[in-house]
Amino acid sequence: MTITDVPGFQASGIASGIKSNNELDLALIATEDRKPVAAAGVFTSNKMTAAPVLVTRKHLEITGGAASAVVLNSGNANAATGEQGLLDAEQMCQLTAQGIGCDPSEVLVCSTGWIGYPLPMEAVTFGITNAIDSLKDDQGKVAAQAIMTTDTVPKNTFVSGKGFSIGGISKGAAMLQPNMATMLSVLTTDVVIDPKEATKFLQQAVSVSFNCLTVDGAESTNDTVILLANGKSGVKASSLFAEALTDACKDLAVQMADDAEGSTKTVFLNVTGAKNNDEAESAARSTANSQLIKCSWYGQDPYWGRIAAQIGASGIQFDPEKISVSYGGQIVYAKGEAQEVDAQELKKHMAQRRIDLHVDLGQGNGKSEVVTTDLTHAYIDENMRTS
Repeated sequence: MTITDVPGFQASGIASGIKSNNELDLALIATEDRKPVAAAGVFTSNKMTAAPVLVTRKHLEITGGAASAVVLNSGNANAATGEQGLLDAEQMCQLTAQGIGCDPSEVLVCSTGWIGYPLPMEAVTFGITNAIDSLKDDQGKVAAQAIMTTDTVPKNTFVSGKGFSIGGISKGAAMLQPNMATMLSVLTTDVVIDPKEATKFLQQAVSVSFNCLTVDGAESTNDTVILLANGKSGVKASSLFAEALTDACKDLAVQMADDAEGSTKTVFLNVTGAKNNDEAESAARSTANSQLIKCSWYGQDPYWGRIAAQIGASGIQFDPEKISVSYGGQIVYAKGEAQEVDAQELKKHMAQRRIDLHVDLGQGNGKSEVVTTDLTHAYIDENMRTS
């Protein structure tokens, strides 16, 4: 199930010609009646900000948080494209608005793909016209395919709450590092919520999901998460909605990790016992982004030495006698030395796609969770070319 399984939303995904080989490359999500609904967005913190991000932020400010549609393209980021890039992003909104009958400011826009190349607007114009004609209430999964770049599978989610529902799609397979990644995500819901509250709930959900994902430590120019809420359920947003929204975002984030470029391992890293949460996060991110440690995971090696050394050099409060490291529930290092383990069980755990790693620092109550991946030859092969 996906975004269009939430009542009142339609979607489409088509091949416009931005990509070669007739691949899907343009998606549209719209309200069924084309009327604006409550909208919120969370965006990249990268100061190298792409034109679509700037335009979407502006439109949310103009409307006070309302949108009738989101138009997205893949294959071209429309980043580092100057004034023309801004005009092209605005034109995408204008073309969509003309087709569905709303104000251009009520259309949000997202792009993902290569940086520094002008958008092929002839293809984009053709694509938007066809995307509007193709809008249906069962095309959410097709829209998810149309926003893929180096992703190998589309990413969809759906959460049923008490009288309400949340659907979502996302893309992202590399340059994954908070704040967010080279990622796009659109979520729909039928709860009753105002834009200010929607923004608060979305920021909270992103902070513990997409922003707790790191693949390679890189941060992109186009990262955007958008929430559309039409209120059709009549259920007012509450803590139950906040929990469900977080679950939806976490599900998409893990799907992104599982599909990260070249990865063979998804690592769930839990750091506890830090002096405070900030130090726990520093320890977690330092570990998750270490190339040496990532290579160990690729080799299915539960080597604790690299982890202890990395955290010891991360600048946080640290005592080698107090730290413990566990893989799959087995303590491999504690009290300053290696520990006896069930070697066969440990080997079995390290051979799995998903690895559980727990580090306790023994300093306090600070904690942090991060999802990350290994580093492989395939990742290098994917990223050594820029054209």
